[in-house]
Amino acid sequence: MTTSTTPAGHKLKLPPIGTLGPFIALLIACVFFATQTDRFLSGENLSLILQQVAVVGVIAIGQTLVILTAGIDLSCGMVMALGSIVMTKFATDLGLPTPVAIACGLAVTMLFGLINGLLVTRLKLPPFIVTLGTLNIAFAITQLYSSSQTVTDLPDAMTWLGNTFGLGGTNVAYGTVLMLVLYGVAWFWLRETASGRHVYAVGNNAEATRLTGIPTHRVLLGVYVLAGLFYGLASMLSVARTGVGDPNAGQTENLDAITAVVLGGTSLFGGRGIVLGTLVGALIVGVFRNGLTLMGVSSVYQILVTGVLVILAVAADQLSRKGTR
Repeated sequence: MTTSTTPAGHKLKLPPIGTLGPFIALLIACVFFATQTDRFLSGENLSLILQQVAVVGVIAIGQTLVILTAGIDLSCGMVMALGSIVMTKFATDLGLPTPVAIACGLAVTMLFGLINGLLVTRLKLPPFIVTLGTLNIAFAITQLYSSSQTVTDLPDAMTWLGNTFGLGGTNVAYGTVLMLVLYGVAWFWLRETASGRHVYAVGNNAEATRLTGIPTHRVLLGVYVLAGLFYGLASMLSVARTGVGDPNAGQTENLDAITAVVLGGTSLFGGRGIVLGTLVGALIVGVFRNGLTLMGVSSVYQILVTGVLVILAVAADQLSRKGTR
């Protein structure tokens, strides 16, 4: 932790450079693209970036919780897709009221979180293997239940979050507001509550945490279920943004979410990170993709840049861990 002295002689704590790093990277990226195209800093374009990262951003909240416990969830994207199919088909085929259909979708995504958590805590299976398996299960169920067909003709209430409102001459989507609120809630919970701090403790040293009397299995199980809830909320945003239930959605969101978490400064080894950093990480990816698109750069190079950023972020985390030993 860096400190400085005020005129009164008191020490002022400054955020560590590891926390500021993602924000500085985002700022540099924005400055660069602003010099390359006049359209980048327009209100409509910045609002578009937020809309584009909303789904991955919310998935990444759940992914952050899992990674903070030194785990990983490869199933998040496909679980989100399954939730969106359940919501839309329950509303269109079964005629359920929109709130009930959405609740059913959330229940399904949370059920997958519960299954992941039970397999990790009760059977002691590695999170990587467990979630790789449930990824395939979620994909198969999604394709079978939807018959690989897109669900259309949704009720207006189900796509309401895709609507916009005016703010300073810019149209802002309600889904963007929901994403920001969810980040605020997650940040407060992790920072200000005992249960939130337990998540960090389990990620730092699960055995030592257990010996202090904290029920580590219960914490882990709760994290996976809560992550499932965030995947379900991302399903809502996906449906609202596209206006359909897409069985082919979610096939890259798992890697995008992990990318956002890593770029945001959360350690893949658990116990260290800030959920607001994940939001910055998601924005970094969104800014690069948007800026390169405005510059006319091929999407292949966008993927290349993203891969380089991930490697650099993981390398920085490794170097930081070695420096603290």
